[in-house]
This record gives sequence, C-alpha cells and structure tokens, in this order.
Amino acid sequence: MDNFTILAIALGLSFDTFAVSLSLGVVRNKIIFRHAAEIATLLAIFQGGLTILGYFLGSIISSALKATDHWVALFLLSILGIKMILEGREKSEDDSASKDFSSRLVLFTIALGTSIDAFAVGISFAILSVQIWKAGILIGMVTFLASMTAIRIGKSAGDRLGNKVEIIGGLILIAIGIKIFLEHVLAV
Repeated sequence: MDNFTILAIALGLSFDTFAVSLSLGVVRNKIIFRHAAEIATLLAIFQGGLTILGYFLGSIISSALKATDHWVALFLLSILGIKMILEGREKSEDDSASKDFSSRLVLFTIALGTSIDAFAVGISFAILSVQIWKAGILIGMVTFLASMTAIRIGKSAGDRLGNKVEIIGGLILIAIGIKIFLEHVLAV
C-alpha cells in the first residue's frame, strides 16, 4: 500500500478525533498549549497504537471484535455525551467554572471510543501486508495535527457559545458514537 493511500486512511480515521477535540476546545476554551498537546498526543497514541495492535492481534480476535466494536464505541461515547449534556443543563449563566475534561479517565475513554475503528483498520492492514510501523506512525501524526487544529478552533468558538458548550460537546460525542455504530450496522 502506498503512502498516499495510508495518508487518506489516516485522514479518515482522524475525523472522529477532530470532532472530539473540537468539543474539548469549546468546553475548555482557556486551555493552554501544553494541555492541548497532551490531549492530542493521547489521541494520536491511541489511533496509531490501536492500528498497530489490530495488526498483530487481529487474526486472533477479529470475528469477536467485529461483532461488538460498534456497540462499545456507542456505549462509551454516549455515556460521556449524556453526562456532558446533563452537566451543561445544570450549569447556571453565572457559573464561570467549566468542567475539567482533562481528567485521565475521561480522556482515556474518549481516546478508546474514537480509536476502535483504527483497530479494525489494523486488522485489514494485516491482510494487506502493510508496513505497520510506518502506517501507525503516520496515522498518529495526522491524528495529532487534526486534534491540535480542532482544539484551537474550538477554543476560539468557546467564548461565543457561553454556557451551552457542554451540551454541544455532549451532542458531538453522541453523534460520533451513533456514526460509528451506523457505519458498522449498515456495512453488514
């Protein structure tokens, strides 16, 4: 597989992390560069890492994972999204303290939920005999850049959206979960 094709796949995989990063930037519109880089790095490690993991473990568990991966993503992202929506509705107009979505548990859950497709891509890479280390690094780099860009865009939009940012972020997470679920269900 050539580099252009791997780059196109990397861009496709980064759409979910772009949307999540956008909502994180909106919710945490006072985020500093170091924290944004940590979030982007975590998302990139999960995207690239699960691609590599899928490559090596895919032949062993591919049928079992394929049957449930879309349910796992829908569940994880919906729970986080509903939590954000509820907290956004409870937030008063003068409440200036925004929810800290940089907690490790929340970020790991988001990273896992948005990277399940990367695991499936890794399985297909094993079938196609792709140079997995090069592909995993490229996918991670594209994800990092997409995430940093989205956090910056979200950060700029956060001031204008006021106390509705958590509701919007929650809706985005739920929409991503539904998208992943529908892609798998309709592809069957």
